[in-house]
Amino acid sequence: MLIQESFHDVPTKADGNGTMRIYVFHPTIPGYPKARFPGVVVFSEIYQVTGPVSRFARQIAGQGYICAAPSSYHEFTGPEPLQYNAEDTDKGNQWKKIAAYDEDASLCVDYLLSLPTCNGRVGATGMCLGGHLAYRCALDSRVKAAVCYFATDIHSKTLGAGKHDDSLARAGDIKGELLMIFGKNDNHVPPEGRDLIRKTLHEKGVLFSFYEVAWAQHAFIRDELSKGRYDPAITKVCFEMLLELFGRTLKLDLGEHDGKKLEIEDKRVLDEDVLGLPLFTAVSRNEGRLLGRSFGV
Repeated sequence: MLIQESFHDVPTKADGNGTMRIYVFHPTIPGYPKARFPGVVVFSEIYQVTGPVSRFARQIAGQGYICAAPSSYHEFTGPEPLQYNAEDTDKGNQWKKIAAYDEDASLCVDYLLSLPTCNGRVGATGMCLGGHLAYRCALDSRVKAAVCYFATDIHSKTLGAGKHDDSLARAGDIKGELLMIFGKNDNHVPPEGRDLIRKTLHEKGVLFSFYEVAWAQHAFIRDELSKGRYDPAITKVCFEMLLELFGRTLKLDLGEHDGKKLEIEDKRVLDEDVLGLPLFTAVSRNEGRLLGRSFGV
């Protein structure tokens, strides 16, 4: 799908009167000027909207989603990307307050929903810091789904100035569906941190999937300056997972949930009940084990 790129500046108030730049990646279909698409807020890593983040947003937009990528540190610097170095990493970690992050997310959702080309359904995604921000964006009940790639600081509660966030404590506020993706060798989010996130989401009743890639490290989807950690094959698989979730929750009109709990089928149900085929089995009475079976047609 073709893409049109632009930017939109919106006023902010949470941390002084300023302006946030939102980079917009908009799908287009020639001959259909009134086509409507879901929206996705794409949160950047700590370095703002870098080349890898822009390419990520373009990939999503090319599948039929209006992507809005905010410049996170608009209160302190221009919208240009920060450098992939220790100095700019430290800047990003020290600058921003939680309330300002949350206002940015809300303004991005507002912007997407205001577009006549948006179908009224919004999701969120992001990597690293952006994975955490996508999670926090999902605290907004308007957000139907969020895909969080190696989200940092959720387990340690250290997002933003003061390093005392309430992201895990508020997990119960998430009404949409989450997809959490980590590398098993991610030294920014250790095994005990991932276990804490998963346990809390279960306890809070969040609808979520949790995926840990066997050999992946932190930043494994970043295709530039990832210090040898970029894995194109796994990146492709994870992107397909994103498309499955967004396609199901943002593109389809499922209507309201009926409120019924999912009934788990008894695994002892015979195959013919499921397949509608005659089933012949030989069972050992002594050991109660299935010895063999064949299907008649």
